[in-house]
Amino acid sequence: MTITCLDLEGVLVPEIWIAFAEATGLPELKRTTRDEPDYDKLMKYRIDILHKNNLGLKEIQDTIAKIDPLPGAKEFLDKLRAECQVIILSDTFTQFAGPLMAKLGYPTIFCNTLEVADDGTITGYKMRVEKSKYATVKALQSIGFDTIASGDSFNDLGMIEASKAGFLFRSTEAIQKEHPELPAYEEYDELLAAILKEI
Repeated sequence: MTITCLDLEGVLVPEIWIAFAEATGLPELKRTTRDEPDYDKLMKYRIDILHKNNLGLKEIQDTIAKIDPLPGAKEFLDKLRAECQVIILSDTFTQFAGPLMAKLGYPTIFCNTLEVADDGTITGYKMRVEKSKYATVKALQSIGFDTIASGDSFNDLGMIEASKAGFLFRSTEAIQKEHPELPAYEEYDELLAAILKEI
């Protein structure tokens, strides 16, 4: 049996931090895992900016409430889920994901958790497991599943390369150049066809 593992941000929904950067007028928050391979470094950088600007969970959730899935994402996900099991593997947080999952028809998502003070200040974060996307794919394989994976960022490469088939989707030119061995797609129809061929 095959399980398809998909990244969330940049693949099915817009990048949350970029949307928040635009909403707050803080361009430095536009930095994502497409730019910074070290996730811990990236999150410490983000939390530091939030503290300096007195921004917390509520402000980010207010922005997330206005975010819709990328055009065609829900239809793509519905078609894919009719053919195989799908798990969204994301380095986002449970406190961010809820409203977006509702708009996508409640697919299964494995993600991380923010540490939040009583006043809404984000104090840190807790990864579900180290290298969570790669570790999840390896765990699924260890219990008899084949995996197919797709994502757009540095933190997706582990799960893509560890899967029986893996694809870049709407990735950066730099990542595509670094990994010419990985098929790269821009449209949902192309990605769907590539996944279905591997099931």
